[in-house]
Amino acid sequence: MQQRAAAGGAGDGAAPAGGAAARAADTPARADAARVAPRTRRRELRVPPKVLRHVVKPLVWLLCLAPAAQLAYDAYAGGLGVNPIEEVTHRTGRWALILLLVTLAVTPVRRLTGWHQAVQLRRTLGLFAFAYAVLHFLTYVVLDQFFALGYIIEDIAERPYITVGFAAFLLLIPLAATSTTRAIRRLGRNWGRLHRLVYLAATLALLHFLWLVKAPAIGRPLRYGAVLALLLGSRIVFALRRRAAPARARTAG
Repeated sequence: MQQRAAAGGAGDGAAPAGGAAARAADTPARADAARVAPRTRRRELRVPPKVLRHVVKPLVWLLCLAPAAQLAYDAYAGGLGVNPIEEVTHRTGRWALILLLVTLAVTPVRRLTGWHQAVQLRRTLGLFAFAYAVLHFLTYVVLDQFFALGYIIEDIAERPYITVGFAAFLLLIPLAATSTTRAIRRLGRNWGRLHRLVYLAATLALLHFLWLVKAPAIGRPLRYGAVLALLLGSRIVFALRRRAAPARARTAG
């Protein structure tokens, strides 16, 4: 009300030229605000905190535990086929990769949908991916090789698909170790730089899977590869937009 009265006073009083100049100066600013507002304001999706805590998060836990429960049931019921050790190895490795891809999808989903609460699920998903990777590695070390360290080292050195798989596993260890709130605070910006290694780990895990399967079954790792390429592409697009934003702001100004 005071702004409108002041504008009216300026227009009706003894300084009409000053009022016109003020309005003329204000017009571009309003136009810029109108152009910028749709880009900066995005409708945010929000789940009620109680629903997130008591429904969404427990559901994520159940979904992540379901493959392990199915594996345990099949082991008990004799449903792992003629080579149960190989079946356990394949299942745990496959679910480690799937959950790794789901973890990487959290940020694009958050940016595209405005559901920022999805970030609260990323740690759980990432740690479950690491847990399945640990089960995958332990199955190989304990059940397949029976702690034969010499053979394990020989396999890692001479078989490329095991080499890249082991490298992916090693990359996941510091990521899991620094997933706590305390580690995030201590590392600061370096935490984000460190956790970019997850893209390299996912790429190596995918390459491990691709080299492992035979030609008739290559369709599944190729589909996973397409998903990973899409996620990497979205990160590149977001990074380019973020770098271009200051230039657009200067141009608009």
